[in-house]
Amino acid sequence: MSSQQVLSPELRAWVVAQLAAGHSVPSLRVAMREAGWQDDAADAALSSVELQAAGLAPSVVQAASPRIGMPGPDLSGSPLYIDVGDTRVEVLQTMRHPRVIVFGNLVSDEECEALIAAARVRLARSLTVETHTGGEALNVDRTSDGMFFERGENEVVARLEQRIADLLQWPVEYGEGLQILRYAPGAQYRPHYDYFDPAEAGTPSILKRGGQRVGTLVMYLQEPAQGGATTFPDVGLEVAPKRGTGVFFSYERPDPATRTLHGGAPVVAGEKWVATKWLREREFV
Repeated sequence: MSSQQVLSPELRAWVVAQLAAGHSVPSLRVAMREAGWQDDAADAALSSVELQAAGLAPSVVQAASPRIGMPGPDLSGSPLYIDVGDTRVEVLQTMRHPRVIVFGNLVSDEECEALIAAARVRLARSLTVETHTGGEALNVDRTSDGMFFERGENEVVARLEQRIADLLQWPVEYGEGLQILRYAPGAQYRPHYDYFDPAEAGTPSILKRGGQRVGTLVMYLQEPAQGGATTFPDVGLEVAPKRGTGVFFSYERPDPATRTLHGGAPVVAGEKWVATKWLREREFV
């Protein structure tokens, strides 16, 4: 494990938060070992933070400060359309805080059908990332079926991923694999955050694969007859799940102050299919 991984801002923030919460260094060492960190790497990370113990509050502030580079389209001049090479994406709605942008004409009907057909035979009960352990687990708050495509797995996936990269000015390699979800009547995803909680023991293990999540793009492949909006409870926003459109939101730090609490409202009638792309701060491996 390289020193860059060991001393990453995310790991430092997690260690500082745990120390500030009253956890002992030995208990953190055990938690890091259980999360997959080697003893020498854990010791190096803990030692570097212990040396700053006298300045704990400044360290926390620094770790929580917003990033400079973030994914997102160029909206200077308030464009109605953004040319991304193979299509003109519509800018339908924007919000500053939280940073939310609704796009139209993002996914064609043919692409929607192709993604649904390829995903249908591979669906399973959706899992969520388990920040306590760094693995995945069933979650009663999420009642959809889903699957993941590998990055660039087929022609349609690769084309859409490149379109997203061009639109959001974020490298393809910084994106997780495309997730496809199906919500049957009654299915929902209760409000949650997409970033990984720095205070959880499993977070350092998760962050090894590409750092924090910094943005989410939800694309609607099939609209239900009723219900299924993407909701942002902190700001009273609901985005209708219209086919071919997408909603993007970013979060510059892993903190509720970003106001990115969001959820998928229950589907009342019909089925909702979505494709979700999560963006990391560096290459996802």
